[in-house]
Amino acid sequence: MHWFATNLISSLLLPPFSLLILALIGALLLFRHPKTAKTLIFIAFALLWLASTPYIAESALHLLEAKTSTLQTTPQGNAAIVILGGGSYFNAPEYAGQDTISDTTLVRLRYGARLQRESKLPILVTGGKPLGNSTSEAQQMRLSLEQDFQVPVCWTEDASDNTFENARNSYQALQKNGINKIYLVTHAWHMPRSAAAFRRAGFEVIEAPTAFTTRYQTDLLAFVPRAEALRDSKIFVHEVIGLLVYQAKSVISKKLRN
Repeated sequence: MHWFATNLISSLLLPPFSLLILALIGALLLFRHPKTAKTLIFIAFALLWLASTPYIAESALHLLEAKTSTLQTTPQGNAAIVILGGGSYFNAPEYAGQDTISDTTLVRLRYGARLQRESKLPILVTGGKPLGNSTSEAQQMRLSLEQDFQVPVCWTEDASDNTFENARNSYQALQKNGINKIYLVTHAWHMPRSAAAFRRAGFEVIEAPTAFTTRYQTDLLAFVPRAEALRDSKIFVHEVIGLLVYQAKSVISKKLRN
């Protein structure tokens, strides 16, 4: 229920639903307050256009990715590699109808497997089953790493449904093994929020981002609205809201301690 409520609220705040609601409010006010109504409809249309423009959406993700950087040295020391789940591919026909990793998760696993081969450090995979599916994201990740990449997994944390829980539960698992330092693997746009959560949980975090937003060339198509750009804008707004929530929690915690 917690996961459902969180994502319902998130859907109300994120594009395109939030912009459609704004336009609907404008339409309802059209006869009583035509000037206000037209302004709201124009704003909703303009923001939807901008959010659907690849150049704008990618530039927004770059703002998040600028807060992190690629890993420059080979992982080493008394540490672990922690790979965050990125969703599931449900009832995959080509895998006998079983749930397996999503394309987002696959990108993270590929980079995590590379780091493990270079460093020989142990891996922890983390991700629960927020939709109540039969297998957790962490279990799917472990299976893929061991079967597809021939990389061993030492710990499977499969009780968490969000990044905050990923951090808290991973800390509890690794602290038992005397590990406080981690190399955190996730998408570059997700790293600022996830790194903040894991540091708050008590980890020394070395960021190991992957899948930066890149473009072969900037041409006219970069300014033509597309559905993919709207998805990127949704990711950006989601991450910004998450960062603001974490900052608010941190401020509240400090005030309570004082």
